[in-house]
Amino acid sequence: MKRQLACLAALFGAFAVGAGTASAAGDPHWEETSTAYTDTLGGGQGLASRADGSLLYRGLVDIPLSLRIKGWNHVGDPDIAQGHVFDAYQGPDTATSKMFAVTTPAGKRYEYVHRLNPGEKLNNSFATVSPDGQWMVSGEWGDQNRLQVFPTPLLNPSTPPTGGDLKEAWQITLDKPVRDIQGCDFITDTRLVCASNDATGSLFPEIRPLLQVDLPRKLDGQPITGAVKALFALPQRSLCTGTFETEGVDYDTKSGILRAEVIQPGVCAVSTSVYSYRQVTD
Repeated sequence: MKRQLACLAALFGAFAVGAGTASAAGDPHWEETSTAYTDTLGGGQGLASRADGSLLYRGLVDIPLSLRIKGWNHVGDPDIAQGHVFDAYQGPDTATSKMFAVTTPAGKRYEYVHRLNPGEKLNNSFATVSPDGQWMVSGEWGDQNRLQVFPTPLLNPSTPPTGGDLKEAWQITLDKPVRDIQGCDFITDTRLVCASNDATGSLFPEIRPLLQVDLPRKLDGQPITGAVKALFALPQRSLCTGTFETEGVDYDTKSGILRAEVIQPGVCAVSTSVYSYRQVTD
């Protein structure tokens, strides 16, 4: 089945490889290096790199039945930190909370439920953990001027050791609004990259841009402001026509590879393209 999906993905996908973002001479920029494919139901929501370099994918079929029964019907872009897998879950439109599930290296899962604050959207698009393991960043859908910050479940000693309530610690205020963020990942202690599904071109000239958020210091439990800029438009290449959808993003700190997912349109939506990038200097 996997071989058939790979063949189908190769048929539907594009084969060109090109540069990611333009830059001034001597400045580092992201250069596209390859394209891979995954089946959308099994991997189209997000991805994360393991310590051995392999990839963990998340899709709708990955939601455990025990969590579906509790109403958690959507899983977002995951992250892996210190061998622990962090998954972002949301429920139906009537939900008053969102949930982060942490799976330990031994396979034990703990559930941390966050009750929505006034004005907070129910969306739980992604989870990404700061390099020191102490803070977890997440985000909502639509137009936003912030990213949410929580103490990292299980890894931050202020959180319950076996699951329970999870309160928001503070926020990253963004100096520019963003729209429809599907995933973020830390590049360094003070830099994130975020994949946006915004196709309007009204906030940034790029369509479905990969964004960069620079912080003045590493996360430390205090409010902070991030500077946002667009790096480049994520590719929209397929033999099918219609609406693409940006999904998860991952940066592998060991290999230096940045990956971003885009679900193909129309009947090609069974396949998700995974674009890889490396940072180079001209």
